[in-house]
Amino acid sequence: MNKTKLIVKYGLLDFLSAMCAWGFFFVYRKCFVNGDFNTYYLQFVWNDSKLYLGMLSIPLFWIGLYSLIGLYRNVYRKSRLTEFFQILTVSIIGVLILFFVLILDDEVSQYLSFYTSISVLFLLHFVPTSILRIALSSIIANKIKNRIIGFRTLLIGAGPKALQIYQELSGAKKSEGHFFQGFINVNGENGAVSGIPQLGSKKDIESIIKQHQIDEVIIATEEYQKGDIASIVSLLDGESVVIKIIPDMYQHLAGMVKMGNVFGAVLIEIETNVLPPWQKFLKRTFDIVTSILVLTLGLPFYVLIALLVKMGSKGPIFYTQERIGLGGKPFYIIKFRSMKVDAEAAGPQLSKEEDPRITTMGKYLRKTRLDEFPQFWNVLVGDMSVVGNRPERQFFIDQIMQKAPHYKRLQKIKPGITSWGQVKYGYAENVDEMVERLQYDLLYLENISIMLDLKILIYTVIIMLQGRGK
Repeated sequence: MNKTKLIVKYGLLDFLSAMCAWGFFFVYRKCFVNGDFNTYYLQFVWNDSKLYLGMLSIPLFWIGLYSLIGLYRNVYRKSRLTEFFQILTVSIIGVLILFFVLILDDEVSQYLSFYTSISVLFLLHFVPTSILRIALSSIIANKIKNRIIGFRTLLIGAGPKALQIYQELSGAKKSEGHFFQGFINVNGENGAVSGIPQLGSKKDIESIIKQHQIDEVIIATEEYQKGDIASIVSLLDGESVVIKIIPDMYQHLAGMVKMGNVFGAVLIEIETNVLPPWQKFLKRTFDIVTSILVLTLGLPFYVLIALLVKMGSKGPIFYTQERIGLGGKPFYIIKFRSMKVDAEAAGPQLSKEEDPRITTMGKYLRKTRLDEFPQFWNVLVGDMSVVGNRPERQFFIDQIMQKAPHYKRLQKIKPGITSWGQVKYGYAENVDEMVERLQYDLLYLENISIMLDLKILIYTVIIMLQGRGK
């Protein structure tokens, strides 16, 4: 399946319907006078450059709004009923925006004309958009039901429940889109799912997903294996796959879940998206605006810090180090240097309260968190966010994962300059403290919102002003 190609198709249909809708509405605005269509004004419409400018720019506005709401996500997994109400909601919002920005200044003989204009624009936009979108979604749904296209699926489990769910899904008259690539057992137990090959066991999940390009994972373990569910979900958390589980395991699963379709096999889908698209957009916008302001307004102050760092000890002004970010991808973090240049000559080490490696200037920078300010560049280029969990080195992540496998869940969001864990706990001096601090970062992940980000920022500023940074 070519996801990009399908997104382009939706985008072209959206552009076409929005372009036609605005064109017809422009003619309506210019030619309907006092409730009657006056052909005299048509001659002026075709020579008006605003018509063609609007037919090009207004569709881009709509596509941006659809992206913000998330209409271009999960294009192969659409509920047409949900999509209908999403289009209805977005159309109402978009029409109101266009009304207040572009239409409100129109000269009208009575205010009733405004209500008529809103209704006409809404109908001209909503009707063709919903028809074209749902028609394309129906074509895709029918291809899935007829097994023309589908999702490469991995089955976790090798007992009767795994066999039952496989037979139910593969034998259904109308497919739910599962193209089973194979199954894996959980802890090396005996068992088989007749009809598909065994690909490995739980420890091989990550490599199997990459090797077989898995789109969806169904967890169908036995009752006595319920203790393994959390670890399986933790292993899958950082992967770009849809995770589903059989209903009688619901009580053993912590987190957000949602039901699948009504008529097919009853499976519960684990909701892995931590932020809806519109909040992601707002968070990223906030990151960019904040970074630009901090980097530009603070420039003279940074020059002073740079001079003090250079005068305080031998070595470079800035310190860069590889950290692990979103999706487990490495990037280089940048900070004002607060330690001696040979601070890690003996290998990776965490800093301590009275660390002889920290320079005199570095102690002040750390207490006020001023050493972190160059990271706003990391935020600006998209490696980090202003608020998230603190990024760690792979060396320490490997140690944390041995004690807390659910750490991988943090890689679902960008790391931050400040975090709930850093505000509540401070810097960790060893792996045990890193694991202890992890609880706050996981709480942030479960409650992530723009308002929570603002609260964490306020507490961070208070810590900076009081010089309580550890």
